[in-house]
Amino acid sequence: ANAAMKTMPNKTDRNDARALAQIMRTGWYRQVHVKTRQCRLWRALLVARRTVLNEMRSIENVVRAILREAGIKLGTPSRTAFADRVRELVGADAEAMVMVEPLLSILGSMLKEFARLTKQVLDIVRKEEVCRRLMSAPGVGPITSLTFRATIDRPERFGSSRAVGAHLGLTPARYQSGETDIQGKVSRCGDELARTALYEAAHSLLVRSKKWSSLRAWGMNIAKRRGMARARVAVARKLAVILHRMWADATEFRFGKEAAGPTLA
Repeated sequence: ANAAMKTMPNKTDRNDARALAQIMRTGWYRQVHVKTRQCRLWRALLVARRTVLNEMRSIENVVRAILREAGIKLGTPSRTAFADRVRELVGADAEAMVMVEPLLSILGSMLKEFARLTKQVLDIVRKEEVCRRLMSAPGVGPITSLTFRATIDRPERFGSSRAVGAHLGLTPARYQSGETDIQGKVSRCGDELARTALYEAAHSLLVRSKKWSSLRAWGMNIAKRRGMARARVAVARKLAVILHRMWADATEFRFGKEAAGPTLA
């Protein structure tokens, strides 16, 4: 609107109102979907949980850097065993312990609050029928299912399930003009929280899931040809489409039928 109104020789309130009215008639702008209050509260809970998790990671990285200066390599302990492992390795190094101990105390407090937020998510998912149905898909856990549920809100607002992938920024951005036709990386538009959750679910499906499914087989074929990074994005996009269709049709995830191997004569 700003660019269009700059072309007018005289910028007045009346001309601005007329220009805005004409721009609205062109169809450049669409109606914005306002999510329900419940979905906004769920999203706020998920954002709060992720914020605490990110801050915990930042503090853990600071602790690792302090130990590295003292010549101590921490390794990869679990989050619950992190503080005990640090205290065990630092031992009698009083100078390092003076700096590390306050950070460990903060981590302990944050870990308790993080557990409380996670429990709230689990309690919500346990009562939500849609979330439980979405979790029948491999790689989709409580966090991903509730994030998808809170982001989409109403599945009928999408005319096609394929539109969900583009809505979440999981389809390639494209620039075409004359003979120029550039297909770039994924657009990353839309909800970043849902996009991240689907990407993590795709990674879990490809790497950790042990049950065969046609979706996993499709993703592994892409990984062999194009690499695991592209496969994760492709599976995340397809997973978004499948979850939306499962929700709209009120159906469980279909694993498909594994192709039979060659038989011996």
